[in-house]
Amino acid sequence: MLLHRTTPRKPWQRLAAAVSAATLGVGLLAGCGNDSTDEKKSDDAPAAAEGTFPVTVEHAFGSTEVKKAPQRVVTVGYTDDQAVLAFGIKPVGMVDQYPNPAGQTPDINTQWPWVKDKWGDARPEVVMKNGDAGPNFEKIASLRPDLIIAVYSEVDKAAYEKLSKIAPTVGRTKGEKELFSAPWQDNAAHIAKALGKEQEGAELIKGIQTQLDAAKKANPGFGGQKAVALSWYKDSISAFTSTDVRGRLVTGTGFTYQTEIDKIADGGFSTELSPERIDLIDVDRIFVVNDKADTEAVKQFELFANLPAVKNDKVSYLLDSEGPAVGAAMSQGTLLSLPYAIDQLVESAK
Repeated sequence: MLLHRTTPRKPWQRLAAAVSAATLGVGLLAGCGNDSTDEKKSDDAPAAAEGTFPVTVEHAFGSTEVKKAPQRVVTVGYTDDQAVLAFGIKPVGMVDQYPNPAGQTPDINTQWPWVKDKWGDARPEVVMKNGDAGPNFEKIASLRPDLIIAVYSEVDKAAYEKLSKIAPTVGRTKGEKELFSAPWQDNAAHIAKALGKEQEGAELIKGIQTQLDAAKKANPGFGGQKAVALSWYKDSISAFTSTDVRGRLVTGTGFTYQTEIDKIADGGFSTELSPERIDLIDVDRIFVVNDKADTEAVKQFELFANLPAVKNDKVSYLLDSEGPAVGAAMSQGTLLSLPYAIDQLVESAK
């Protein structure tokens, strides 16, 4: 299955009357600032993060001032929770990016190898599931956040304004022209600034870049290979663009990407290939991100099976949410998942 942003959904502006004042609950929103609510916050809120405040963050929808260290952060971007976790802050609400297997607890999204220790016993509320038309504004308000992060997200201006009535909200970076196209470095630095952790964020980004540079140096042969990342989705091949997090990781480790995919994706993060365009994945190295069933399905697809890279065993099959979940780590592309993803991707390509 494709990871995140995959289920067709209605645009934010088509939400049923968006969210009315009655749905949000005027009393609830007003209560976020009263004495009794503040008292409750001090009883059950996570410890406030240290940082440099106040700070003003410029973003796609304007600017937001964060006056003091947030104690109750809600993330409505698909991977924003991990960026926040990287700074030792546990969000009280997050997006359920990967559907949790029936009957399984705790939520798989808190159990990845790269986040499990960071979450500990904390169990955040789900404020949106992957495939929902939008976030649950009423639930977000009930969590009494003092900061909302909506960076790796489809939130538009209308949804941003609704979120801003609940708490100060930071939208995606100003430089992101197409949804989900901002470099992971930009998203990480953006969230770090909102948390008053700008210097710490720069150091974490530098550490990952150092790891990428080391991978390139240790594997000079990667630079001479054209590569692509793809998934088997809805009975066809869906190729990721070079600006998608998976594409950026492939190029970050030294490979040259098949950028012709970007042209036909028309601003999307991936594109389903017709049989006539399978030539676009006739490259030197292929990275397949799927769980077992879909991996077996793509192997049985004749046009894929006949590619030279497949016949020459130049394909890395990376399990998505199963097993070591390398695909999930790639797809999330966060300060926490990238160190793991880099090591695993490089090892698979040797």
